[in-house]
Amino acid sequence: MQKIIKEFIEQKLDKQIVLEKPKDRNLGHFATPVAFSLAKELRKNPMLIAEDLATKFKNDNIFENVQAVKGFINFKLSEQFLAQKIDEALSLGDNFAKCNDKKQKILLEYVSANPTGPLHIGHARGAVFGDALLRVGKYLGYDISSEYYINDAGAQMGLLGLSVYLAGRESILKVDVEYPEQYYRGEYLFDIAKLCEEKFGKEIFEDASRQNELALFAKDEVILLIKNDMFNLGIEFDNYVSEKSLYSNWDETKAVLENSGSIYKKDGKDWIKSTELGDDTDRVVVRENGVPTYLAGDIIYHKYKYDRKFDKYINIWGADHHGYITRVKAAIKFLGNDPEQLEILLSQMVSLLKGGEPYKMSKRSGNVILMSDITEEIGADALRFIFLTKKSDTHLEFDIDVLKNQDSSNPIFYINYAHARINQLFKKAEKKADDVKNATINGINQDAKDLVYEALLLPSILEEAFIKRDMQKVTDYLHSLSATTHKFYNEHRIVGVSEESAYLKALSMVALSIRTGLKVLGITAKEVM
Repeated sequence: MQKIIKEFIEQKLDKQIVLEKPKDRNLGHFATPVAFSLAKELRKNPMLIAEDLATKFKNDNIFENVQAVKGFINFKLSEQFLAQKIDEALSLGDNFAKCNDKKQKILLEYVSANPTGPLHIGHARGAVFGDALLRVGKYLGYDISSEYYINDAGAQMGLLGLSVYLAGRESILKVDVEYPEQYYRGEYLFDIAKLCEEKFGKEIFEDASRQNELALFAKDEVILLIKNDMFNLGIEFDNYVSEKSLYSNWDETKAVLENSGSIYKKDGKDWIKSTELGDDTDRVVVRENGVPTYLAGDIIYHKYKYDRKFDKYINIWGADHHGYITRVKAAIKFLGNDPEQLEILLSQMVSLLKGGEPYKMSKRSGNVILMSDITEEIGADALRFIFLTKKSDTHLEFDIDVLKNQDSSNPIFYINYAHARINQLFKKAEKKADDVKNATINGINQDAKDLVYEALLLPSILEEAFIKRDMQKVTDYLHSLSATTHKFYNEHRIVGVSEESAYLKALSMVALSIRTGLKVLGITAKEVM
C-alpha cells in the first residue's frame, strides 16, 4: 500500500519524494517533506510550496484529505481506498504481502559454527536472524539459497579428537585422566565416546595414535547434533559445504592470486597483500610448513561462492569476526571478483537471565549455555521472536522467565493473544471470516479505520525489513498492531452492534497481518489461548 501511495504522489507531483508516517495519526496516514527540498530551488517559503502542491490532490479518491501543515504535506486515506485494499488483501489470503517480481539471486551463509560441540545460545542468534532473513526474502520473491560452511579443518579437529579420547578413557576405561588446559568440555563428549566404543571397541581409547579416527567420527556426530538443534528451532539449510573438502582447490586458487600479483613470500611463508585494500597488516595464507591457514580456507570458499554466479552474497558472522571483513574482501578483489557483491552482517552476543539473575549453565553443556536447553525451556516460537526484537548487531539481554509469563510483559504471548482474541470474537458472533468478506466498512469509526490502515502496512514493513536487514521492524510492527487491536477491543463494543460485520471484517484483516507476519518469522500464530 505504501508503495502505491508513494508512486501515486510522485506521479502527481512529477518528483521523487520521501514518504513518512506521522507519529500523530490525527495529522494523516502519510506525509512528505518535499516542500523543504524544493525551497532552495524555487526560492520560496516551504510552507507556501506545500500549500500549492496540496491543491494538486483535490477530488482524488485515494485521499479523504490532503493538507499542508508547517511545510509538510499530510495525506489521510479515504474510506473507499481502505475498503478496496482490504478486499484485495483478504482475497489473497495466505498469499497476502507475497511478491514474485524480484530478480536477485542471493547466497546466504549463516551459523557455520565449528563442528566441535552442540550449538550455544550465541550461535542461536545468528541462526534465527539468518533463517528469518531467508524466509522474508523468499516470501518477497527473491531467489535465495541458504548455506552452512562446516569448519572441519584445522587445529579444532585435532582438539576434538583429543577431547573424545580423554572422555573415553575416563568414562569407559575408568582411568584417571589429566585434562590439558585446552580441550572441549561437556557431557556430549561422553555420549560420543560411548558411540565410538560401540563402533570401534574400547581399545580405541588405549591407543593415542587413533585420535584422528575419533575426530572424524565425532565430527559427524556433532554435525548431527547441530542439525537436530537447528531443526528443533525450525531451521534447515539448502546446502552444506565442507571446509576440508575445499582445500583440494587451494593450488588453483593460489595460482589466481599469484597471477594477480597479490601474494609474496617472506620468512618462509606466503602472504597476501591485504594492506593494499585497507587491512592493517598483510596476512599469512600458507605457513612455513606448507599448510594453508584458516584465511586460505575462507579465500577458497569465497572463490567457490563467486564461481556459482549469484548476484549477491550475504554472510552472517559473529561479531568477533569483524576483523576478517577487510582481508576477505581484499582476497575477493584479488581473485578478480567484485567485493561489493559481498555483504557481511554481524551478530552480537546474547546475555541470558532467569528470574533477574544470570542464567546458570547446565552440567552437560560444559562452559556454554546450550541452544537446545533454552529451546526446550521456553519453546522455539518464543526464542525465535525474542532474538528478532533487536538488530542483530546490537547486544541482546533477556530474562527467560518473562517469556513464560501469560501477560503483556511477554511479547509473543501479547501478539498471539491479539490473534486469538479476534478468533474468539468471531465465535461469539457465530460468524466466520467468509461471512463478513462482502461487508462494507463505510461509516466505521476512526479507530477502526486506523486499525485497518495499520494492518495494511505489512507488505511495506516486510520490504523495508529485508532491504535494511532488520527483522526488528517486523517484530515491532506486530507488537504495535497487537497493541492497537487490544486497545480497540477494550474501548469498543464489537459483537451485537450495527457495525458488527464491518468491525469483524476489519479485525479479519488484522488477524491476516498478524498471522502472515509471524509466519515469515517462522512462527505459527495461535488460534486459541
